Amino acid sequence: MTSATTAPPAGEERIDPHLRNLAVVVLLGAIMTVLDSTIVNVAVAALGRDFDTSLSTIQWVVTGYTLALSMAIPLTGWSVQRFGARTMWLVSLGLFIGGSLLCGLAWSIPSLIAFRVLQGLGGGMLMPVGQTMLVREAGPGRMGRVMSVVAVPAMLAPVLGPLLGGVIVDNLSWRWMFFVNVPFCAIALFAAVRMLPRDTDRSADARLDVLGMLLLSPGLAALVYGLSEAGNGASLTGARFLTSVFAGGVLVAAFTAHALRKGQDALIDLRRLSTRAFTAATGGLFLYCGAMFGLMILIPLFAVIVRGESALDAGWLLAPMGVGAMITMSVSGRLVDRFGGRWFAVGGVLCVLAGALALTALDPGTGRGMIMGTMFVVGLGHGMIAPSLMSMAYQGLPREAVPAATTGANILVRVGSSFGTAVMAVVLQIAIRDEIPGASGNLSEAAARHTAQTPILLTNAFTETFWWAAAILLLALLPILAVPRRPKEVSLTK
Repeated sequence: MTSATTAPPAGEERIDPHLRNLAVVVLLGAIMTVLDSTIVNVAVAALGRDFDTSLSTIQWVVTGYTLALSMAIPLTGWSVQRFGARTMWLVSLGLFIGGSLLCGLAWSIPSLIAFRVLQGLGGGMLMPVGQTMLVREAGPGRMGRVMSVVAVPAMLAPVLGPLLGGVIVDNLSWRWMFFVNVPFCAIALFAAVRMLPRDTDRSADARLDVLGMLLLSPGLAALVYGLSEAGNGASLTGARFLTSVFAGGVLVAAFTAHALRKGQDALIDLRRLSTRAFTAATGGLFLYCGAMFGLMILIPLFAVIVRGESALDAGWLLAPMGVGAMITMSVSGRLVDRFGGRWFAVGGVLCVLAGALALTALDPGTGRGMIMGTMFVVGLGHGMIAPSLMSMAYQGLPREAVPAATTGANILVRVGSSFGTAVMAVVLQIAIRDEIPGASGNLSEAAARHTAQTPILLTNAFTETFWWAAAILLLALLPILAVPRRPKEVSLTK
């Protein structure tokens, strides 16, 4: 295996057939696992009706998957080092397929929740394992283009998930939300067996950092759970939120101290990830994901609560975002490889910021065309940001640090999206209480007042919240601008 100390002229490295096949395999496997994190949300009512149980119990079908997903991600780096990326890809995809099939066959709510946890354990590692394989194979000269592939599932999930879920629930049994995964993932499994090279980068001596796992996996799950509860309307002074966030924060902080002390033997070697490029790029990604996921939660809520539209119609408002992202993503990866990613990321954030500012001018009678046009602009920016930030995070990292970097970046994306959802939900609740005297902040309760002023007052609450999303986007520019210029010499080698 040879290494290169200098990168070829930027933009001149071609995507060879092997890398193209690898990208196809990763895309096929990852897209359904990411879609599954949102597709089930629209079926909560149907599940409650069929199983004759409470909403709080049914919600664990969604929560169990999310928490299992979060707990699995920290194990990615060690498992790839110990067993190899190909092996872990096949195992994770097999777990996801098995979990999907069992979910479709579930006979009770406890069985469905248990099978969703199994599904989440498999799905949690697929994206970071696939990202690790692509980064290792691509090298610095093709990083932007492969990161464009990695960003596709994450971009499509919030857009297509609710739409696909709505179509299935309206026309088929809820069980098909899980059965639909089986043929797609079976094709991905077949493609992986045929196309993925045998593992060479693995070490039988790699030991699992048990203490680190016991600190980080539960800590991350508790943190995500607490933030999700806040996003679902739980009180910030309630026991569930405070206990979960406090416990999660303490465990993650304890892991950080442990990992810095343990060094390369830690579950995630944080010392290797202390480069300015990784810290700044992932910091910007954390803040950007918070603002972006907040926007994607607020738009459907505004359509359903203020405008009285169906969940499916509300979901269509996000579709132009996917179109816009596809347009810029198809070219931004190549341009990032040629010129570097910092200014493309800045331009993308400014584009999304323009969309967020346009949303602050909404009123109850705003046409669907205006909202969809705004989301198209947001999508154009999103397609520039994702490959830029993700490729910049790997600047100057040695090849052996890729699994740890991928794991760390995926953790920050997961926590950042939960953080953004929680912040927007809390700000919206406070804004509703300010706008509507006597209101508790509950959206459905406020919408049910049926006064002539209610739509206007609720719209004011939403527009105030959009200002907060814009503020977080502005804040994200600070770490992005701190990312150093791409060096002439790189250490990420094939």
